[in-house]
Amino acid sequence: MADEATEQDGTVAAPDGIDAKAVEAWFGENVAGVDFPLRFERIAGGHSNLTYGVTDAAGQKWALRRPPLGKRLGSAHDMGREFKVVSALGKTEVPVAPVVGLCEDESVNEAPFYVMEFVEGPILRGLAEAEVFPGEGDRRAIGERVADTLVEIHAVDPDAVGLGDLGRKEDYVARQLRRWQGQWEKSKTRELEPIDRVHEALAARIPEQGPATIVHGDYRLDNMILTDSGEVAAVVDWELCTLGDPLADVGLLMVYWPDRGEDTLALGMPANLAPGFPTREEITARYTERSGRDLSELDFYVALGYWKLAIILEGVYARYTAGGYGKVNEGVEAFARLVERLAEEAERVSSI
Repeated sequence: MADEATEQDGTVAAPDGIDAKAVEAWFGENVAGVDFPLRFERIAGGHSNLTYGVTDAAGQKWALRRPPLGKRLGSAHDMGREFKVVSALGKTEVPVAPVVGLCEDESVNEAPFYVMEFVEGPILRGLAEAEVFPGEGDRRAIGERVADTLVEIHAVDPDAVGLGDLGRKEDYVARQLRRWQGQWEKSKTRELEPIDRVHEALAARIPEQGPATIVHGDYRLDNMILTDSGEVAAVVDWELCTLGDPLADVGLLMVYWPDRGEDTLALGMPANLAPGFPTREEITARYTERSGRDLSELDFYVALGYWKLAIILEGVYARYTAGGYGKVNEGVEAFARLVERLAEEAERVSSI
C-alpha cells in the first residue's frame, strides 16, 4: 500500500484522489452492509487508472478504480467503459473481480469511479515476489495458466456477452496505429524519431486480421491476482480493452515476458525471470495449441507492443511530471529513458 497520511487527531487521512466524506456517502447509498467509517489506501502498482483499497470498520474490503489526477486523454480512462467490460466478463469463464457499482457523477469525487469486491491473493509484480511465492515447481503451471487464460479471453463471443458495441471489429491494427500515434502527439514531452519510423514501418505491412475478439490491451502476469495455490483468481486493469486482433495481446505479453539469459529488453525485473517459468517459445506454443491461431507474424505484434508501450509510458511520464499522480517522486526521469529504450527495441524488432 502507499499514499497513506495521518491527520493531527491520529486518524488516517484519505489519499489524493479520494474525497472520503463524499465517497462514504455514495457507499451508504449504493453498497449494502457497510460498517462506517471507511479507510482508504492507494494500492501500489499501475501507472494509469488509480486503484484504492477500501476497508470498513468490520474489515470488509473493496477495490475502487478512478482515473489519474489531472488531465485525462481519450477513452483509456473511461470508467463506465471499464465497468461495462468487467461486468460482462463476470458472466463468463474469464476470472474477474465481481463488480459492486459505478458512479459517473463527477460532483462526488471529481471524477467517475467504480467499485469491485476486493480479491485477495498474491500478485507477481516482479522477481522479488516470485522468489517468495510460488515455489519453483509451481511456476511452470502458473505460466501455462497465463497462456490458457488469454485463450479464454479470446474465446469469449463479444456479441453474446453484450460487448459487441465495445469497438469496431475490423482494421484493429490500423486503428491502433492511428490512435497511439495521435496519443503520442498529444502527450510527448520531446521528439523521438524511432516512434515515427516504427509507425511508418508497421503501417506499411499490417498482417491480415482474423475474426475479432475481446482484446485486453495490457495483458501480463502482474495484471493477475492469483490464489494461494497458483490458480488465476482475477485478471485486472481492463482500461485498454476493446475489440480487434487477439494477436496484439500475445505480442504485448511477449514484451512483458523476456527470456532468461537472452539479450532482450526486460522491464524491470519481471517475475518470469525466476527459474521454472516457461520461456517465450513455450508460452506461444501453448497459446497456439489451445487457440488454433497462427503466430507466424508474431514479431510484428511484438514490435507493435514495444511501440505502444513506449507511447503509454510517455503519457505516464508526462502525467507524473505534471503532478497527475500526486507528489513527483525521485527517479521519475527513469521513465523518460525507458520510453527511449522501448522505442529503440520496437524499431529493432520491426526490422526482423
